[in-house]
Amino acid sequence: MKPLPAEELKEKAAEIRQEIIKMLVLAGSGHSAGPLGLADIFAALFFNILNHDPENPHWEDRDRFFLSCGHVAPAYYATLALAGYFPMSYLKTLRRLDSPLQGHPERMKLSMIESSSGPLGLGLAQAAGYAYAARMDEARFRIFCLTSDAEHQEGNHWEAVMFAGKNKLNNLTSFIDRNNIQISGDTEEIMPLEPLRDKYESFRWNVIEINGHDFDQIISAVGSARRESDKPTVIIAKTVPGRGVSSMEGKYEWHGKAPSESEAKQALKELKYKK
Repeated sequence: MKPLPAEELKEKAAEIRQEIIKMLVLAGSGHSAGPLGLADIFAALFFNILNHDPENPHWEDRDRFFLSCGHVAPAYYATLALAGYFPMSYLKTLRRLDSPLQGHPERMKLSMIESSSGPLGLGLAQAAGYAYAARMDEARFRIFCLTSDAEHQEGNHWEAVMFAGKNKLNNLTSFIDRNNIQISGDTEEIMPLEPLRDKYESFRWNVIEINGHDFDQIISAVGSARRESDKPTVIIAKTVPGRGVSSMEGKYEWHGKAPSESEAKQALKELKYKK
């Protein structure tokens, strides 16, 4: 796809956020905070950064994207629909029993995605294994992974961190959604994660910290990752959960909660794109 400039990415992110709210209120369940907080990163990835083709989703040279934190599926689905991977009407079926859009992405129902995701802490292992195999094949595409901060409390994740660092997987770029919340509170109160930078650097990773809502910073960070010659890169993206909806911003209570009809109506008013 032709990369969009920052101003158009802002508009795409606003559309993604609006669709998230519409999907969740229809489904009556799902996650609000994380998807809203990640809309800017999804917009940057699928409308500027990734080398992909919605008209040829299984194109051999496409970049591979692995979503580890499957609960942010509403943001992923809205992005895929807006990019043209499937009809926008699918979004109205979120979480229905017969829908291809389950609560967590399921590859058997959506063949254009790289993997199913649900159990936290597994996505980076899948992405790192794929990156290792791609290097063996001398493939030119790159592998991207999106992880949540709280899943860094899972041991399997750190095994993948060690594996990628040891094998110098410079074709792998991982994002951390550093929004500081999880389902029952603040990450630093439940199981402290800091110092994240020092931990990754000790496992031989290139570390970049950014504002996860700044498109220039997101794009620049990926550019730096592409230039890294012998390390995988992790981009620690500081985000605001519930971004764009004043009643949700920064509140862990919205991690796994959908808005009511009245709350959705107010949220959509706030999320209208303003140039």
